[in-house]
Amino acid sequence: MGKSFKKSTILLILLVLLWGASWPIYKSTMPFTPPLLFAGMRAVIGGLLLGVLLWKRRSIINWRENWRLYCISALFNTVLFFGIQTVGLNYLPGGLFSILVYFQPVLLGLFAWIWLGEVITPLKIVGLLIGFIGIIVVSLDGLTFHVSIIGVILGLLTAVCWAFGVIYVKKVNTQIDAYWMVSLQSLLGGAVLLSSGILFESWSAIEWNNNYIFGLSFGSIFGIPLAYIIYYKLINEGEASKVGSFTFLVPIIAVLLGATFLHEPITHFLLIGLVMVGLSIFIVNFKKNPKHEQY
Repeated sequence: MGKSFKKSTILLILLVLLWGASWPIYKSTMPFTPPLLFAGMRAVIGGLLLGVLLWKRRSIINWRENWRLYCISALFNTVLFFGIQTVGLNYLPGGLFSILVYFQPVLLGLFAWIWLGEVITPLKIVGLLIGFIGIIVVSLDGLTFHVSIIGVILGLLTAVCWAFGVIYVKKVNTQIDAYWMVSLQSLLGGAVLLSSGILFESWSAIEWNNNYIFGLSFGSIFGIPLAYIIYYKLINEGEASKVGSFTFLVPIIAVLLGATFLHEPITHFLLIGLVMVGLSIFIVNFKKNPKHEQY
């Protein structure tokens, strides 16, 4: 397990840092752009950049045989995930909506047990639930008592679509190249989001200032192509529920970065939640017999 374990740990840390940083970065970008155009642009640009890097290996795409797989992945991982998320944020506070979205690791563990045959023990279920409760604790300060039912439904749908998308990618990973999957799902899904933005939003609403350009660049280079390559690589090499448990760290990092750069407050709820998330990751990854460790 040695080198493989260290490599996986480094990749997991990089992933949660990238996704954690994306929340405050996108938050500071959104006042200067319509949501669908922004989501579509960063997905299309990210997919194009990755496609350019992979162009010499284009023969392994096998579009005629695999186009359905690429389209289904684009539907769940780009169109529905980003699209529903963008619409849902109009109905709920960001903190509450992120709680619902990060119910995904719990769903991922459940779906991986149902469709991928991964072992899900009572201890692992407890660990996933502790992590989810930790996310709720972190967000307690930002919750209000006025909750939109539509927003709650959209938040849970976002989590479900994300979990389905990850399970689907792992299920078909032996049939297609994972890197081209990220590129094409970003291109196809981004094109749909961009088309929707063109129909319902206005290009003139975009303010091409430093905040917008930085947010678009981060999303196009790090937030989508690099982060998703790492995510699917880890999902395909290890247990989906394990990798999913580490995503509980994303809102924690987002809050810490928001406090540092956007002057958002750090409360005792954050510290309690951080301990619970750490405990969740330990429980989900705990094995009595280290000889059976996968990575």
